Amino acid sequence: MVKRLGYSCCILLGVLLSVPVWGQKINEDYRLHIKRASSPVVVDGIVDEQAWKEAEVAKDFYMILPMDTSFSQVETEVMMTFDEERLYLLVINHHAVPGPYYVESLRRDFSFGKNDNFLLFMDTFDDQTNGFSFGANAAGAQWDGIMYEGGRVDLSWDNKWVSKVKNYEDKWVFEAAIPFKSIRYKKGIREWGINFSRLDLKTTEKSSWAPVPRQFPSASLAYTGVLVWEEAPPEPGMNVSVIPYVMGGRVKDNEGGLPTDYQNRVGVDAKIAVSSSLNLDLTVNPDFSQVEVDRQITNLDRFELFFPERRQFFLENGDLFANFGYETIRPFFSRRIGLNAPIQFGARLSGKINRDWRIGAMNMQTGQVEETATPAQNFTVMSAQRRVGQRSNIAAIFVNKFSMGDLAGRNGTDAAVNNAYNRNLGLEYNLASSNNLWTGKVLFLKSFSPNQSGESMVHAANLRYASGNLSWEWKHEYVSPQYTAEVGYVPRNGYYRVNPNAAYLFFPKSKKILNHGPTVNTSLFFNTDGEQTDNITELGYTMRFRSQSTLTAKYTYNRILLQQAFDPTNFSGDTLAAFTDHTWNSLGAQYVSKPQSLFTYSLSSQYGGYFANGERFNLTGELGYRFQPYVGLSLTGNYNQLDLPEPWGNTRFWLVGPRVDVTFTNTLFFTAFAQYNEQIDNINLNTRFQWRFKPASDLYLVFTDNYLPAPFYVKNRTLALKFTYWWTW
Repeated sequence: MVKRLGYSCCILLGVLLSVPVWGQKINEDYRLHIKRASSPVVVDGIVDEQAWKEAEVAKDFYMILPMDTSFSQVETEVMMTFDEERLYLLVINHHAVPGPYYVESLRRDFSFGKNDNFLLFMDTFDDQTNGFSFGANAAGAQWDGIMYEGGRVDLSWDNKWVSKVKNYEDKWVFEAAIPFKSIRYKKGIREWGINFSRLDLKTTEKSSWAPVPRQFPSASLAYTGVLVWEEAPPEPGMNVSVIPYVMGGRVKDNEGGLPTDYQNRVGVDAKIAVSSSLNLDLTVNPDFSQVEVDRQITNLDRFELFFPERRQFFLENGDLFANFGYETIRPFFSRRIGLNAPIQFGARLSGKINRDWRIGAMNMQTGQVEETATPAQNFTVMSAQRRVGQRSNIAAIFVNKFSMGDLAGRNGTDAAVNNAYNRNLGLEYNLASSNNLWTGKVLFLKSFSPNQSGESMVHAANLRYASGNLSWEWKHEYVSPQYTAEVGYVPRNGYYRVNPNAAYLFFPKSKKILNHGPTVNTSLFFNTDGEQTDNITELGYTMRFRSQSTLTAKYTYNRILLQQAFDPTNFSGDTLAAFTDHTWNSLGAQYVSKPQSLFTYSLSSQYGGYFANGERFNLTGELGYRFQPYVGLSLTGNYNQLDLPEPWGNTRFWLVGPRVDVTFTNTLFFTAFAQYNEQIDNINLNTRFQWRFKPASDLYLVFTDNYLPAPFYVKNRTLALKFTYWWTW
């Protein structure tokens, strides 16, 4: 089996390399000229400066949805200018039909599909792979993110810029100023890739300035037009940002019987522009208390769940490290750092050194924790990426975790930790054709650990084709039993996987239905002896309405040959024996309401078999109501009913989460939510107040409680006050 998959990997590599990767920039003829502002620009949403009267206008947008074969019926006009310090953007969003706009709230980084919005996508290196996105919804909430992999946007990235939205009877105007120091770009470059996206929920129309086929997101950098500078963008000059924080708080652990712990912490981050495209990040004694509590999930899976990174330090150019590999084969996962021990300091150098090369190097140091016999550890990650053709690349990564000191025998533990290490080396080829129809990857990984025996490698590959109607993908993976990524996310070892999938969309001439079509996805797992252990096959049919609501129905076949003992409730402690065979079928459906309504809802249900010839019924829903743009109320619920033979019997889990979001302004926010998780017998209450008193500078007040549901006993309680300030020189 290893040889067959190895041959398949080599064959697929040959296919990937044979796919054309060169080609002229598709929307080369869409060119917007930008010149220096002839007058000062005040960001107020009022079009009265001389600079805007002289600026070239991008208009005549093309429709992406519901159809991509005509001009947009919603009129949008875009102008850009600049001075020595900032890039300016002015957008006039005309109403196509009368009536109010639709937004969720004033909270930044809103959900794209639930807001009338305008977005800017900038490919500042003109490589059609990496860039920046800025935008706003019709109420003035900001959106900013860093772009990677040719069209994906990480909204966790945050930076300094200002904007203003002003509403008129027949339009809304968005004006923004983006400091050149807030973005990265190649020195002396005179042409950037650029595109503009508009979503108007009253007409349910999505449009863009440079046309984008409907199967791709409007963020696709392969379809950007060209921003032509009359002179090279100004050099930012000295570009140093220092971001100190001060945090005070108290932690009370009743469950552990510990006295109140009063915490006072001071730390600092720094961002130093080594060049206009290469950045050095430094951190000393970092604290990440402003990050929201992860939304809890009822876990009935056999493997570890994945929660994304949200900490600012790890985000800029984070794809160089975090996106190496696949969803379940990640040699590096930054949330492993600082998980069990505090981070003392760290440094990260990342960015472009020229048009073809990107590099990343990171080193983090954590302190020892004697109570848990956790030694001090050092983490080093290095990555390099070389462009091949127009949009493809070859990348390499090295990950090293090194434990320092000897905590064996301390505090009653027999742990023997003495200079232990875990290392990973990886190489991958990423395919992206010039028109984005073909994408794919070939991956090789090797791990190294003390006393390692047996094979410790990974190889995997996929090839995907996506046209307007048909999309299909072939994917396979091999992870050896001894492969180890202690700073990665690889929840499963010792398997082969074959995963083909396909989908087809029909676009009828209908006033109500936008598209509909079937999907098929098969995931086959084999052990190292070539014996099939899993067969998960899904057949689905999805209907998307012009109102943007969706309806999906699916049938799933499951066959699982357990490779180790497993508790099907993840709760009772009683387990099914390893190497027992389980087969079942299930039916499911999901409906998501149209996002324009003030009252929104989604509902999904699944019913069918389960392990040990049992049955499972799942019902998941979310209700939301907004008093736009200031208050949003929501309630999520997840109910699982498991009917199993003894010793498990009938088990029922509720997971309920009410939430209230109050956005007083686009800089003043209050959030409160509760999570009742019956599976782990916990109630979590969290409130957070945030005041963004200056761009990227915040005051946080966070209060968190965890309760035992009965008799409503306080397990632990945390109160934290944190102040951060962003200085730039």
